Amino acid sequence: MYQNYGLFINGKWRPAQDGGTAPVYSPVSETPLGDAPSATRADTEEAVHAASRAMSEWREKTAFARADTLHAVADEMTRRAEEAVRVISAETGKPLAQSRREWEILSIDQFRWYAEEARRIHGQTIESRAPGGRIEVSLEPVGVCAAFTAWNFPAVLPARKIAPALAAGCAIVLRPSSQTPGSAMILIDCIRAAGVPDGLVNLVVGATDATYAPLMESPVVRKVSLTGSTRVGQQMLRDAAATVKKASMELGGNAPLIVFEDADLETALNTTAAAKFANAGQVCVAPDRLYVHESLHDDFVAGLVARAKALKLGDGMDESVQMGPLIKARRLEETESVVADALAAGAKVRCGGGRASGFNAGHFFEPTVISDAPDSARVLAEENFSPVAAVTPFADAEDAYRRANDSDVGLAAYAFTRSPGRAREVVEALHSGMVGVNSAALACAEAPFGGTKFSGMGREGGREALLDHMETKLAQVAF
Repeated sequence: MYQNYGLFINGKWRPAQDGGTAPVYSPVSETPLGDAPSATRADTEEAVHAASRAMSEWREKTAFARADTLHAVADEMTRRAEEAVRVISAETGKPLAQSRREWEILSIDQFRWYAEEARRIHGQTIESRAPGGRIEVSLEPVGVCAAFTAWNFPAVLPARKIAPALAAGCAIVLRPSSQTPGSAMILIDCIRAAGVPDGLVNLVVGATDATYAPLMESPVVRKVSLTGSTRVGQQMLRDAAATVKKASMELGGNAPLIVFEDADLETALNTTAAAKFANAGQVCVAPDRLYVHESLHDDFVAGLVARAKALKLGDGMDESVQMGPLIKARRLEETESVVADALAAGAKVRCGGGRASGFNAGHFFEPTVISDAPDSARVLAEENFSPVAAVTPFADAEDAYRRANDSDVGLAAYAFTRSPGRAREVVEALHSGMVGVNSAALACAEAPFGGTKFSGMGREGGREALLDHMETKLAQVAF
């Protein structure tokens, strides 16, 4: 899978300078998919230099020329869609239908949307106090960017960092997860084939001291972007301070979901099951804490159990499979620990609760529904990043809001109600960067995606992401 690619530096695929590689394992078979290159520090430094050189010309391109280039990338991605989809499923184990949506809808759309948004970069003129003067406010590219992405969405996460950076006039160095480098590599190869100037987009993958450290230490890199854990984000912010880099962070979540007494139960159940068990629950915006009004609680639990039991587990490369494995053995162990903690606290496992049977290999965990867990149990108090849904009743709206907001993270939150007034109340009451009412569709190119509190800062998607890659310049012009 990786032999045709490698590191991508200054417009060319190449091995690491010392020839180093590291195996990438299938979460389904637990056998190697192949060996990916492992960059040296010198490789990463070369990528930064290449980006700096390329940006000096790219920033001078007209917005319309940049837009044409981004559309060309989207065209190439469309042409190679089926190849990319199979790479995503091979590396993550997720079902082909989910990989197809990730590439064909979420990832390609980033380049289409930012191609058009690039044409709409504009400043403003402000009346000046100086006689005959004016104040001009313009937007300029921030500089070379470094992007760090996670394994759970190995195509769309790089796409939504690269597309706005290019639209804004920036160059970028991408450091994807070492667990899923091939998905990023095929995206980068589409960028190469589309004719993006050499050095403008680079890819390095490998050990932290060889990839992360040089990017964070370099004064040439002016912006960093991370999709990852809160712990890593905190460290990155500390490291970014040394060279005063601009930063955007999409970090951990522990999304609450509230089902009010007037909710459409079928809509709530279908949406919850799809959002919770997608990618085996390994989604930062997946609903983890399900607060259901006491009048609907038992019916909701029964309905969610039925949907969980109906899911077909297996290799995501099988078109009939609906849920794949967890990414690695450690995730299995952590999920078992969360379930054991809930049981020790008095919770009940309504379905699932352990490793899936019938598999000779792979990190498969059963779709699990837990009830009667206290709020202090880890299944409610922490992001579990697994196919484990915890359902708990509430009596009144204020109780639900209090419990939903009792968290140091605030990425996404959801609610189900038929009342327009309650819907408006929910949006104001929930302390979260994103709120879905009767819907879990939060991620799209045109909308700002991101969280509050320990869930991060800045936004990906929407005009906000474009502005995150730009600096504001003020000029006082007087004659």
